Amino acid sequence: MAEDPVIPRLQDGGDENHDPDAPLFDGDVEVSSGGSKGELDIDLSNLPTDPGLRKKNSEYPSNIRDNVRRAYLLNGPYQPDIEFPQTKGNEDENRKFVIDWYKEFTWIEYSIEKDAAFCLYFKGGGDAFMATGFKNWKKKQGLRDHVGGPISAHNQAYRKGQDLLNQSQHIETVLQRQSSQARSEYRVRFKASVDCVRFLLKQGLAFRGHNETTNSNNRGNFLELLEFSAFLNKDIKDVVLQNALENNKLTAHVVQKDIVNSFAVETTNVILKELGDAFFSVLIDESRDISVKEQMVVVIRFMDDKGCVIERFLGIVHVRETTALSLKAALEELFSKHGLSIGRLRGQGYDGASNMRGQFGGLKTLIMNENESAYYVHCFAHQLQLALVGVAKNHPRIALLFNLTSNALNIVRVSCKRRDLLREKHTSKVIQKIQSGDILSGQGLNQETALKRSGDTRWGSHYGTLVSFILMHSSVIDVLEVVMENALTSEQRGEACALLDQMQSFEFIFNLHLMKDILGITSELSKALQREDQEIVNAITLVKVAKQRLNAMRNDGWDSFFAEVSSFCVKNDIIIPNMDDPFIKRGRSRRRVEVLTNQHYYRVQLFIGCIDLQNQELENRFNEVNTKLLLCMACLSPRDLFVAFDKEKLIRLAQFYLRDFSSKSLMLLSNQLETYILDTKKNTVYPLVYMLMTLALILPVATAGVERAFSAMNIIKNKLRNRMADDWMNDILVTYIEKDICETIDDETIMQRFQKMATRRGQL
Repeated sequence: MAEDPVIPRLQDGGDENHDPDAPLFDGDVEVSSGGSKGELDIDLSNLPTDPGLRKKNSEYPSNIRDNVRRAYLLNGPYQPDIEFPQTKGNEDENRKFVIDWYKEFTWIEYSIEKDAAFCLYFKGGGDAFMATGFKNWKKKQGLRDHVGGPISAHNQAYRKGQDLLNQSQHIETVLQRQSSQARSEYRVRFKASVDCVRFLLKQGLAFRGHNETTNSNNRGNFLELLEFSAFLNKDIKDVVLQNALENNKLTAHVVQKDIVNSFAVETTNVILKELGDAFFSVLIDESRDISVKEQMVVVIRFMDDKGCVIERFLGIVHVRETTALSLKAALEELFSKHGLSIGRLRGQGYDGASNMRGQFGGLKTLIMNENESAYYVHCFAHQLQLALVGVAKNHPRIALLFNLTSNALNIVRVSCKRRDLLREKHTSKVIQKIQSGDILSGQGLNQETALKRSGDTRWGSHYGTLVSFILMHSSVIDVLEVVMENALTSEQRGEACALLDQMQSFEFIFNLHLMKDILGITSELSKALQREDQEIVNAITLVKVAKQRLNAMRNDGWDSFFAEVSSFCVKNDIIIPNMDDPFIKRGRSRRRVEVLTNQHYYRVQLFIGCIDLQNQELENRFNEVNTKLLLCMACLSPRDLFVAFDKEKLIRLAQFYLRDFSSKSLMLLSNQLETYILDTKKNTVYPLVYMLMTLALILPVATAGVERAFSAMNIIKNKLRNRMADDWMNDILVTYIEKDICETIDDETIMQRFQKMATRRGQL
């Protein structure tokens, strides 16, 4: 009889809610980076990176010293790119560490704490590289002397370090005497685990289950997927799970986490290699996760060697406080971990919160105190949201519009019964319009819609809310009428009655369409600003286009707008006031109100007044950014055959970056610009012009990349996985967000890194 297919039960949770009665290792006693008592207190992923702050290896418990050394060797030498301090030589000559030594002496490490050089490999004897650090910057020969000949202490230490990473040299491996068949089975089993981890990371799914015993129905996605893979592939089935050695199944939780960490580290390494030594900008924001931990997301923006603007997720850091000093300390720690330097920053992008952009104590100021070339740009998308919605609410009648729509949403969406009733009402009206020929039917048309709730932190959401209200206005009215008649309390009936009165007035419909059109003009701008490859020069152009469209609507759009509003009112039986009649404002005596016509009130005070507020705020908001800097950047735009090209402004732009353009470079730049505009060749011909373009393009426009990371965090760390550890969440987020890079990393690379992370029973 044929065997029933084993279907994987992919589950969306349980990752950190493991059944305490289930075996932790499920028979797998793999020797790895955790497990012993002395090792539990040591976080190998967060060891001090600065060699001047590291403890001696002898200070660690003897059973984990090899793992500590292995962790440092895997991370490579600490080589920060900073403004190295100068020290006085014997002849009163200013000397300092030379950054080119990193390339010439690949083993060298620099300690910011001690302003000294150390050796990654050599950890014994009385050599200065081990004790106090090498500081004699005048004598480069001292570095060569340290390396010495083939049998020098340094080279012996280097070979021992390589042997530590090469586990085939370990005595434990020799004693095990693995056969070629055992190695082959280990590789197949290992690759099956890696493939399962890769799939789960790509989908953002949980790994662990509540009960991972053999007979459990909730063993977790990893074990279910591994079993399904074994069902499909006989070669895998013969060596995994029950057919594997009890102490080498490669299914333990610590093994899964080590494989995930290998993916995360290799993904980050690709990003850092892609960045190289190029300048970059940083986008930062902080938010709480489901477990009420404050998390700071860091995204870097740079130009690759092909001239494309790239935004990459660097990491997420748990911060205990959201003060500017705490955020800066967390950023420096993350940079130090990845060998990055604040000195390479050429831009900062935040959402405008006081702790981020404060003039005196914000994160922006703290960074600029160290690097004056790290110019700050207030997120354009946030500015747009504040300008369009926040300012519109300053008008009392527009503020009333948003309050009414919010209240209507609360009533209509408060229960499943009312939501279902709204869907039924809207569906029946759509069917009637199709039958009467008012609307067309076809593939993709008349999809089911719903009322959308707006949010001040969700860009463009107010526009979607107003559009859905216009489309479903009559259906909302029908539901409110039902609520008014059948609600359980008098308060609910009274609120529904008040909303019915307001929402069927001409003024509500007028304001609803007015804000829909105003937000619609900038809707495409909002979406464009959120593109990862958007650059600041084009963003300025988009803002300019939005201003032009608003002016066109103000000067020439009244007739078409009023016709649209009137048509809607006729279809929904809403009374249209005579525009020549006197306007009567609600709630005030006519004797105390200035006499004005409906035409003047609706056209001048509402229509023109709201548009003028928007224009004024757009002008103020987008002039808030360093105007001179942006105007200079606009001269680099290639639109219309470089019509905006202005050599003097571009030289002024270069003067903003004194770290990158010396006095001599500024003189050469003038000549290169003259030739460049006549003969636009490749960047190798005009390196200084290309440098200007790079600096202009890497300035951040919007923090959309950060917002996407927070959205991913909500997927990864949900209610069922709310106890997820910080490092575990960071590793999964890196691979999930940068899945396009993660997919390019071959299994062999992951397996080799995993193998070097700790002493393994099996060998490849």
